[in-house]
Amino acid sequence: MKKQNEYEAVSHDFDPVFDENSQVLILGTFPSVKSREHHFYYGHPQNRFWKVIARLTDSEVPQSIAEKKQLLLQHGIAIWDVIESCEIIGSSDSSIRNVVAADLNSLLSQCEIRKIYANGGTAKKLYERYSQKTTGREIIGLPSTSPANAAYSLDRLMEYWSVIKEECRW
Repeated sequence: MKKQNEYEAVSHDFDPVFDENSQVLILGTFPSVKSREHHFYYGHPQNRFWKVIARLTDSEVPQSIAEKKQLLLQHGIAIWDVIESCEIIGSSDSSIRNVVAADLNSLLSQCEIRKIYANGGTAKKLYERYSQKTTGREIIGLPSTSPANAAYSLDRLMEYWSVIKEECRW
């Protein structure tokens, strides 16, 4: 049995969400333990990502994976993570090591992404370190929707995340 503070080698086991109409790409770091259990993005019940997206799009908070995908695609939002595989302790972004970056160019070549946003400072740093050279694209950092980012209320997160709506004009 794995100890709680032991590194685990893990790979991303679900696909990015996007289609040819995607205009905005939101990147996380790597799926949390809960997200890996649910096989979809932002699966921790306390993560505010889906609440933020619902507010941005004036929609109900989606519950099922199908509803989440539909909400994103309906509004031109793509999501993925910077990391394809790594060693990590639990869900701790600060423990990430031995990174293999996701092939973001495979997604970028299939749609018209105007802006790339990072869900949190670690996602931004990892993108700048492992992906920016190959994509040639800048990334805009936004405060993390993670429950670990308790300094940001949902309303405060919306102050920052609203740039997505302003810049994309759905």
